[in-house]
Amino acid sequence: METKHIAALRAIVGEENCFDDTAHKIAYCYDATRCRYEPDAVVFARNEDDVSQILRYCNENRILVTPRGAGSGFTGGALPVSGGIILALEKHMNQILEIDMENMVARVQPGVINKHFQQVVEEKGLFYPPDPASEDFSTLGGNVSENAGGMRAAKYGITKDYVMALRAVLPNGEIIRAGKKTIKDVAGYNVAGILIASEGTLAVITEITLKLLSKPKLRQSALGVFPTIDAAMHAVYKTMAAGVTPVAMEFLDNLTIRAVEERFHKGLPTDAGAILITDVDGNLDAEIAHDMQKIKEKFEENGCTEFRSASTADEIAALWFARRNASQSISIYGSKKLNEDITVPRSKLPELLSRIDDVARKYDVKIPCFGHTGDGNVHTNVMVDASSESELKKGHDAITEIFKIAVELGGTLSGEHGIGLAKAPFMSLAFSEAEMNLFRAIKRAFDPNNILNVGKMGL
Repeated sequence: METKHIAALRAIVGEENCFDDTAHKIAYCYDATRCRYEPDAVVFARNEDDVSQILRYCNENRILVTPRGAGSGFTGGALPVSGGIILALEKHMNQILEIDMENMVARVQPGVINKHFQQVVEEKGLFYPPDPASEDFSTLGGNVSENAGGMRAAKYGITKDYVMALRAVLPNGEIIRAGKKTIKDVAGYNVAGILIASEGTLAVITEITLKLLSKPKLRQSALGVFPTIDAAMHAVYKTMAAGVTPVAMEFLDNLTIRAVEERFHKGLPTDAGAILITDVDGNLDAEIAHDMQKIKEKFEENGCTEFRSASTADEIAALWFARRNASQSISIYGSKKLNEDITVPRSKLPELLSRIDDVARKYDVKIPCFGHTGDGNVHTNVMVDASSESELKKGHDAITEIFKIAVELGGTLSGEHGIGLAKAPFMSLAFSEAEMNLFRAIKRAFDPNNILNVGKMGL
């Protein structure tokens, strides 16, 4: 990048917030994908006005901008694939601006860490449900940009269900407001809805207004052991069709169970076809008891051979240990994990898992699966040897086939991780040319000079 551009950016944010040294460029060149693309500079915005001035300057000078929060994404959404600047929001723009107890909403800056926000609102008796696995370090701005989910999505939904309003800066530097603090708002286009899950390709979010709930007083967990994956998948949608809405309904297949047991020796049933782990919450003992009894009935009707429940914090943590450590455990099957997060209607889960098993046999690869069956979101993990080109090719061929199956079953390419770079080549599987052209037209309307997060989502 030309020296004059570095000088101009430093004039906006100060010497201490704009860097083009090797250390900063390396530190901000990768995310959870482990792919690496070096930026030309890293710029830390201090506030919304900085963001506006930076974007205006970059737009006028055709400098590419990649917005970035924690860099914890799995699809390369925060990677500067064509150079330009990283616009980092986590360092300064990380304040909870307001918690409005009367209206049960909060205003936050995009760099606030999800888990920290949950803890602060829970201290006030309120509740923010979206809980991505990265909650300990992912930012709320990143969660909005990717429309993050989490284990509680089965009952409480995902990030989009809690975003009431946004402030954002367009690529030309103009500041816009989208949405209101009100529960009802049908005036104008739903611009906030367009910005959610746009992966930083349309605007840079600078403030988020989030809906909060009252925190439930009671929680109970349960674990069911099933002889086959098919039996477990039927139990999922039949339980929910019976009128019970668990907070979470998670599963581990046999490969994952065996991996966790090999790593941690927790006494898991390694001959089980699958395990389901579920949570219910509420404010009345009778409500919890009813839901747990109904879950037990439906599990047993679908072949559950062992049912355990837990009420204390320690018991619940022990019950959930296997699910929370599934991802790291399956590394025993290969040095590289091709991790995807396809989603299908819940009733299609038995067929989806059966066909994934067929794919594993076809390509002679191990594909341990686990995830959020309560909302139809399955983490498929094609495990291969990273040092073998033939293994990598088999893995990518298997992933392509799995994407095709998910779409054929009425599902989607991603339930949580987004598209970014990794899934951009597969967009044509899920969207028609007319739909892709509409996406491109929206991108041009927001970003006619194409400076913002280029190369993402197949746009």
